[in-house]
Amino acid sequence: MEKIEVGEIFTITDEQGQENEVEVLAAINLDNTDYVAVGFVDDIQDESEEDIDVFFLMVDQEGDFSPIESDEEFEKVSSAFEDLMEEEE
Repeated sequence: MEKIEVGEIFTITDEQGQENEVEVLAAINLDNTDYVAVGFVDDIQDESEEDIDVFFLMVDQEGDFSPIESDEEFEKVSSAFEDLMEEEE
């Protein structure tokens, strides 16, 4: 699998079958699993002062995105991305 780079844009399909473009805002590897923080391209390109909704997704061996299933895993990933963002500031 190729490494996913910050700034890459992908199309994902939601549970209702609607396609959405998302941009990778950050990527991290925890416990040998890759995760990405993504935001909707439309929200990112909208130059308003509003906060952007950020979603965390797991990247499988084929490079496909899947949702994080457990609250425990979500908390771990969320905390790691928060630490990463604080380091970059």
